[in-house]
Amino acid sequence: MKKLLFLLVFLMVVSCAEKVVEEPDNLIPKEKMVDILHDLAILNATKTTIGAKLDESGIDIMEFLYKKYQIDSTQFSESDLYYASLPLEYQTIYTEVETRLDKRQKAMEEATEKKNDSIRKANEKRSDSIRSTKTPKDSIIPEP
Repeated sequence: MKKLLFLLVFLMVVSCAEKVVEEPDNLIPKEKMVDILHDLAILNATKTTIGAKLDESGIDIMEFLYKKYQIDSTQFSESDLYYASLPLEYQTIYTEVETRLDKRQKAMEEATEKKNDSIRKANEKRSDSIRSTKTPKDSIIPEP
């Protein structure tokens, strides 16, 4: 019985280690894949807000990425399929993409906050300078 159990465990380990998809000859390196997927996420988010502008200008997101990263659709598809066949590797790629997107979001939030603070301070300064230039005759209520 122990031999049968050992054989079953051994077969499961060997079958799980078997590659489902062979590595393509033109595999996109992992870091470049992270860059591509990061840009793809940003461009897809942009498309939801200004999709009409992209359509008007004739910009196709995937064609833009292929040109930027000097790849073609087949190379991207094969690389994506290969990484998807390796769940831990694929998860690592998407975790890195998510980390980059989070950093970018924080940076944008900080920049927006800084801009809003700057505008608020400028408005306060302007209000203070307007108040300081008013003379009693400028006010509606006469001074006693």
